[in-house]
Amino acid sequence: MRRTKSSLHDALIGLAREKPYPAIAVREILDRANVGKSTFYMHFRDKDDLLESGIHEVLQSARGAAASRSGVDRLLAFSLPLLTHIDEHRRTPGPKMHREGRTTMHEHLEEVLTALVADDLAGMIAGRSRQLLPTDLLARHVASTFVLVLNWWVETDSTLPAAEVDALFRRLVVPTLTELVARPSGTQTVG
Repeated sequence: MRRTKSSLHDALIGLAREKPYPAIAVREILDRANVGKSTFYMHFRDKDDLLESGIHEVLQSARGAAASRSGVDRLLAFSLPLLTHIDEHRRTPGPKMHREGRTTMHEHLEEVLTALVADDLAGMIAGRSRQLLPTDLLARHVASTFVLVLNWWVETDSTLPAAEVDALFRRLVVPTLTELVARPSGTQTVG
């Protein structure tokens, strides 16, 4: 099944380089990947589910590598592997991804990252009676800042390598995260 999923993910990305994401039909993905309809629907509800599955797979490999890290480094371990993965696709010869496809993919990425970061934050700040920011707001801040940096990198066609883009992202979020993650329990909340 791994090969089938990979074929489906590749087909979706390839089609998103050729046409706007909303115009891509599941039938086109199936034809390109040479996968049957019943096989597809056994694993995915629709193309959005397929897209999110691909995002989860990339993030899962990043999380495995982050297991030995702690604190903010563990929380942000998704960044460089994800940027590296995206950079590989950016450098693939052929047409660039349509803006609509990129926007849709980045929206899904932001949703997945928000949930991932919220889960990690809940574990990091467990046992604290209060915090300065609600966990879900902080998770959204991290995820949306990542997507903001990603959009800037892609839309400006910046030649910065993934490691430098990762460093820019970290400069934007690490100070806030460090302050909140390192703050002792019993601090005041906002609101």
